[in-house]
Amino acid sequence: MAVEKVDTLVVGAGQAGVAMSEHLTSHGVPHLVLEKNRIAEAWRTGRWDSLVANGPAWHDRFPNLEYEGTDPEAFPAKERVADYMVEYAERFNAPIRTGVEVTRAGRIDGTGGFRVETSDGVIETKRIVAATGAFQHPVIPPVVPEGAGVNQLHSFHYRNPDQLPEGAVLVVGAGSSGAQIADELNRAGRKVYLSVGPHDRPPRMYRGRDFVWWLGVLGLWDQAALEPGKEHVTISVSGAYGGQTMDFRRLAGEGVTLLGLTESYDNGTMKFADDLPENIANGDADYLKMLDLADAYVERTGVDLPEEPEARRAFLDPDSLTNPVRELDLAAEGITTILWATGFRQDFTWMKVDAFDERGRPLHQRGVSAEPGVYFLGLPWQSRRGSTFIWGVWHDAKHVADQIAIQRHYEGYRGPGEHRADAL
Repeated sequence: MAVEKVDTLVVGAGQAGVAMSEHLTSHGVPHLVLEKNRIAEAWRTGRWDSLVANGPAWHDRFPNLEYEGTDPEAFPAKERVADYMVEYAERFNAPIRTGVEVTRAGRIDGTGGFRVETSDGVIETKRIVAATGAFQHPVIPPVVPEGAGVNQLHSFHYRNPDQLPEGAVLVVGAGSSGAQIADELNRAGRKVYLSVGPHDRPPRMYRGRDFVWWLGVLGLWDQAALEPGKEHVTISVSGAYGGQTMDFRRLAGEGVTLLGLTESYDNGTMKFADDLPENIANGDADYLKMLDLADAYVERTGVDLPEEPEARRAFLDPDSLTNPVRELDLAAEGITTILWATGFRQDFTWMKVDAFDERGRPLHQRGVSAEPGVYFLGLPWQSRRGSTFIWGVWHDAKHVADQIAIQRHYEGYRGPGEHRADAL
């Protein structure tokens, strides 16, 4: 079988791969995008049924295409986001090949290029862009053994309340996914326990503007990554039910029992840290800090936005906050499901190149790897706070494509009397 050759190979056709393809096309870089499923597959099958985008349609999009037929202030449903990605790729006839999985990529000695093994044959390429995103493999901590007699699933595999067996649900993790799922289950009449760890909790809307607007005018979307570890802070925000601030006191007042960070399991009993008051207080401080920054911006610029003093009025402390529960007997509480909203891990084991640290994390500068010819896209805080958002990855893709175009320019140079070799 003949070996296919391409200048640049992009792996993954989610929002990162689509954005990468657009910018490579603009630079005239011959390339191919491989996707093992469908375009933006994670939006379709890696999300629960009722999920909507966490930002309004006017903001959570690429710069060159609006959501046709969608209210700019609305939060697009997950299927609409996936369809949007397909529509965007069609605008510039992106060379995306679906149903092809990449299994291995390694150096070809003496050529500077790479041999890429796929489910559809071998491809040789000068450079490779890993655009597989930030949410690759669901992580369930090894806390509760499989034989514990309780249903366990990750938020990645959750679809709707009817999917779960009858009984109460323990949701572990209070980021956007965990908080939204706990809210949905509670509204569906389930008894819900929510384990809340450290988190940031921005206002959904303040003084008539969505928090994404506030982050923009305050320059916080472009905030560079802070010290190691800070880039993975949990953020709890929701576009569900028309968009709302995710207030854990409100959830508790509606029937959700709040718990501290999940610590351990022993013979049917879950144990939790005594950090719930601290975690809630820190989330409140983050919320109030955003209000203070917004108020200062209004005062400084004179922009005509109505005051909103009620935004600073807190819900009453629930009993689960003033008298934290440290242990739960799962059977006694009727808990039949533990839903782990505990994040994802990245997997680059298919890349047999010297581009990672001892923990398997990419070594890069704004997506440009320490290994020549290797690039990354869609990483959390790749260049800024907004890097994993649709519009943020578009800007990161532009930078990576610019760097590829610059390298191609130097590679194409030939001195007097030199002959240009055949391109790979």
